[in-house]
Amino acid sequence: MSDLARPGALPLRPLTTGEVLDAAVVLLRTRAARLIWLGVVLAVLEQAALFPLRRLADQDITTLPGSGKLLEFGVLVVVGFATEAFCIAVLGGVAATYAPRALLGPAAPQRPPLRLPAVLVVATVAGVVAAIGATPFLVLLPPLQSLGIATAVFLTALLWPIPYGLVGLAAPVVVIDRYGPGRALLRSVRLASRDGLRVVWIRVLGYTAWLFVRYGLTAATLAIIGFGFTSPSSTVDNLMMGAVAVVVNALAYPVLGCLDVVLHLETRMRTEGLDIMLRGALRRGVTAEAALAVPQ
Repeated sequence: MSDLARPGALPLRPLTTGEVLDAAVVLLRTRAARLIWLGVVLAVLEQAALFPLRRLADQDITTLPGSGKLLEFGVLVVVGFATEAFCIAVLGGVAATYAPRALLGPAAPQRPPLRLPAVLVVATVAGVVAAIGATPFLVLLPPLQSLGIATAVFLTALLWPIPYGLVGLAAPVVVIDRYGPGRALLRSVRLASRDGLRVVWIRVLGYTAWLFVRYGLTAATLAIIGFGFTSPSSTVDNLMMGAVAVVVNALAYPVLGCLDVVLHLETRMRTEGLDIMLRGALRRGVTAEAALAVPQ
């Protein structure tokens, strides 16, 4: 058997929320090695970008900022939201190139091109949107001091989900629907707005679930390290935090990227009849490429 999980690994029908989350893992398994290695590369680049910000915030192994460093910590958090959204979008674009084969098996049309420049554009926009949603960390932490973290977390939880969820399908739209960056972002907003923002809530649910997993694993790993190792400086602390983040995010980011692809296909099945058109093409024995085309 090839490295595909199996022909037609993804269900060709609208899915429940739990099935959507499961299907994201199924899609990842179809090209696990490639997607996880790309996740490692992106996670390393992300931590390299965040390292100087960790130093400015004077973070130690507790992940808390140094005294008088709340503004710097706010910048670190906001940039972190942006880099995470960027990495997830890039991986979503790459995973989308494997989606037709995972959905249709041998009947799938030729693998769609990645269209990397357009994917990078929408990934950058997704990062900017995520950063804007996290701006309470930057605005509220310094003036409110000790009350700032709790208030910033609360307001970010209110403000961040909608914009984050609305732009999440743009990278799969670029690859599968073959839209340019501008139209892909608009189509992502339209798709995500259907059925009471269903895409938004599932996307936020997936992100939140992995957020708890990542922070749990990170905290546990750093605590274990702390039992047997006394760090000589906060620089070493920052390096250890970055290394742990790379290991955890190298898996989380590909899963979340695959979730975006599954949500894109499932929303088209649910609201545009994509599954009906694909089944019709399979019954007639004709190429499914026309069925995958976006209805105009």
